[in-house]
Amino acid sequence: MTEELTTAAGRYIYAIIRTPAAASAEKRPGFPWVSECIGFEGRAVYPIPGGPVAAVVSDIPNHSLRAERRNLAVHYDVLKRLMKQEAVLPMAFGIIADSSDAIRRVLRWRQSTLVDQLERVAGKAEMGLKVTWTAPNIFEYFVNTHDELRTLRDELFRDGRDPPPQEKIELGRLFQRTLNEDRAEHTRTVLSVLRPLCFEIKENKLRTEREVMNLACLVGQGSQTEFERGVFEAAKRFDDNYSFDFSGPFLPHNFVEVDLRA
Repeated sequence: MTEELTTAAGRYIYAIIRTPAAASAEKRPGFPWVSECIGFEGRAVYPIPGGPVAAVVSDIPNHSLRAERRNLAVHYDVLKRLMKQEAVLPMAFGIIADSSDAIRRVLRWRQSTLVDQLERVAGKAEMGLKVTWTAPNIFEYFVNTHDELRTLRDELFRDGRDPPPQEKIELGRLFQRTLNEDRAEHTRTVLSVLRPLCFEIKENKLRTEREVMNLACLVGQGSQTEFERGVFEAAKRFDDNYSFDFSGPFLPHNFVEVDLRA
């Protein structure tokens, strides 16, 4: 198996789900809703069982599969349809196996881990929460709200002075340390509200200076409304310099770690 694009025919893997023997008797046997999904180039989507779990796949033709918008749309449309019916371990885009036998072998090899992860996400969905600072200039905002930073800035630039690079670096370090301390404190505040409403919460990597936190929250599929109320409750503890943006429900990508490479 490979996560790279390939020119060889094979089986494109969308997700891992339970086999009929490991799931409820409802709508069994035969995964009838899987056949309602449409794969790449209109090809049928079907399950390949391997012990208590099954891979949801479609045949891939003899040409390369590019990570372009139309292909990504097919991938995520299949996942969304599956999510409505099953506990799903979603695969990243571009996972291709050489054959059905290769899939069966790796499913049996990884079955204990896959079963555990399916139980972990069963009946749950992922919600996202991103909190950002809204101030036009983050550095100036911190200077105006933190005495230590303001004192050092004023000392370095007093009377129009141009400080040497090492002193500017020291100011930058103080700013970064203060930024991270505030992020940690604000995250603790939000987590204290959201933890009772979530099975798990993951703190994702921040990509911009303006971001305060980027949380992935695993909640019950019927508990999104309670989660949203929790977000509004947490937001009350912050002023207008902060923006709260929640989204979902999504497939639980942030809570799934599936390695099908043999």
